Amino acid sequence: MSFIKTLLTFCVLMTVTSQALARSPSKNERDLCTWGAGMAGTAQQYKLSGLTLYGARKKMQAQHFAQQWMRMSALGITEQTYDSPSRLRPEGVKQVYYEGCIKHEVARR
Repeated sequence: MSFIKTLLTFCVLMTVTSQALARSPSKNERDLCTWGAGMAGTAQQYKLSGLTLYGARKKMQAQHFAQQWMRMSALGITEQTYDSPSRLRPEGVKQVYYEGCIKHEVARR
């Protein structure tokens, strides 16, 4: 009987814990992931059009960014996109990036 009580208590605790961990992303996290996905999609578009990494970096640096950290992040995303052998269309890259970013942001908390 004691074993069953312990097992039941453990199951209830695990359910409560998993529900607490399974939170939805905040608006800021969604906005961040949307922005990053847009940068990844743009970089993939440059890559598929035949633009070199150097050219893509110059185009990214010429853009205006609202925050200082965005420029370096955009360049990092561009380099990662060019390093990938993926030939997905830009929309697919955006979707994959967004989903991965959301999973990361939710797990980070």
